[in-house]
Amino acid sequence: MTRLAAALLCACTALPVAAHAQDAQRPEVARAAATLQASVVDWRRDIHRHPELGNRETRTAAKVAEHLRGLGLEPTTGIAHTGVTAVLKGGRPGPRIALRADMDALPVTERTGLPFASTATAEYRGQTTGVMHACGHDAHTAILMGVAQALVAMRDELPGEVLFVFQPAEEGAPEGEEGGASMMLAEGIFRDFRPDAVFGLHVFSTLQAGQIGVRGGPLMAASDRFSIDVIGRQTHGSRPWGGIDPIVAAADLVGTAQTIVSRRTNISTLPAVVSFGAIDGGIRYNIIPDKVELVGTIRTFDEDVRKAIFADLENVATHVAAAHGATVETRIPAEDGNPVTANDPALTARLLPSLQAVAGADNVVDPSLTMGAEDFSYYAREVPGLFFFVGATPKGQDPMRAPSNHSPEFDLDESALDLGLRALLQVSLDYLHSDAG
Repeated sequence: MTRLAAALLCACTALPVAAHAQDAQRPEVARAAATLQASVVDWRRDIHRHPELGNRETRTAAKVAEHLRGLGLEPTTGIAHTGVTAVLKGGRPGPRIALRADMDALPVTERTGLPFASTATAEYRGQTTGVMHACGHDAHTAILMGVAQALVAMRDELPGEVLFVFQPAEEGAPEGEEGGASMMLAEGIFRDFRPDAVFGLHVFSTLQAGQIGVRGGPLMAASDRFSIDVIGRQTHGSRPWGGIDPIVAAADLVGTAQTIVSRRTNISTLPAVVSFGAIDGGIRYNIIPDKVELVGTIRTFDEDVRKAIFADLENVATHVAAAHGATVETRIPAEDGNPVTANDPALTARLLPSLQAVAGADNVVDPSLTMGAEDFSYYAREVPGLFFFVGATPKGQDPMRAPSNHSPEFDLDESALDLGLRALLQVSLDYLHSDAG
C-alpha cells in the first residue's frame, strides 16, 4: 500500500458506502480506450506538429470545436481569447463535473527528432523563437477529446452533466494581456454551469510510463513572476567611471538574491524558490548600457512566505543597486501569479481507488511537493478539485535523467495517452454514478 493510500484510508472509511469509487476498472472504460487509442495518438501528433503559444491557439481551438460539434455538442468558442467549452447532459439525473485540458505550447525550439516534430516559429518578447509542445499540453487536449467522445457515446445512461473545458494560456498570457484559467472564470464558465467537482491531469517526466502520481492537499507550488529594471548611466566601455554600470549591479543583485531562500526563508517544512530566467541589457561590446532587465519566478507553498520573499527581493534589489550608484524598478504583480494547486483531501480519498483501478495499486504513487505551478489551481479554489500526474518517461529510462517538461528534448511515451484517458474517464464515471442518487 502506498503512503498516500494508507494516509487516506481513514478518511475513506468516514464516507458513506455510496461514495466509494469502484475497485476495478469499468468495462466501458476499457472498451472506450481500445476504440479511441489510435485516434487520440493521431490527435496528439497533429497538435504537436502545429503548436501555438498562449492566447494564440486558433488552429487548436478550431480542431477541438470541430470535434465537439461532430459529437453533437454545441461548443462555445472565444472564451478568454481562444478557449472552448461544451456541456454534455446525461440521460439521467446526477451531479455536475468539469473536466479541463490546456492547449498552449511554449517558446522552445524542438530537438526531439520526432517525425511529427514542430517546425513552427513565433514572436516572443520581441524575438523569433521556435514553438513546441514541451510540456505535454498536446497530450492533455487529445486525452480530453477522447474522454468527451467516450462520454457522449454513453449519454443515454450517463447520470448528471459534464463541462468540457479546453483552456488557453496555462503557461501564462503574453505580456500586457490577460488569459488562462483566471480569465476563463472571470468570463463566467462556472457562473452558468457550477460543477460539484473539477478534474484535470498532467503528463510528467518525473514518473515512469504506467504510473500515476496524486496526493491530497498541496501538490504544486504557487508561482509569481517578477521583473527588475536596473538603471544606470550609459558610458563608453573604455571609461566605465564616466557612467554607472547596470550590468555589474545586476550581476551583484542576482548573486545576493540567492540568500533570500538560502539564508532568510525557513524551508525546513515547505520549500521555496527564487530563480532568474532572463537577463537583457546592452547591444554593443564597447558600450556600457543605461539599463539591464532581469526577469524570473518565485515559487512558494505558504502565503506568509510568499509575501516575505516579495519584500526581501525588493529590498535586495533596491539596496544592492544603490551600492553601485544605480536605481531599480521592481515589479511583482501578485494578481498575475498562480495560487498553490491543492487537491481536496476528501475528494482525493474518495477517488484514489478509481486511479488504482486503471493503473494498479502499486503504480499509484504519492509524489513529493512539486515546485512547478498550474493554473488549474484557480478552478480548485472555486470547487473541490482533483489533479493528478500521468507518467511520461518510457520504462527502462531513468525519470530523473529523462528530458524534463519544458525541455526542447521532452517527449512522452504514448502509452501515457491511453492511461490518461482511462484514468480521467474512470474518475468521471465513478464520481457521476456514485452521486447519481
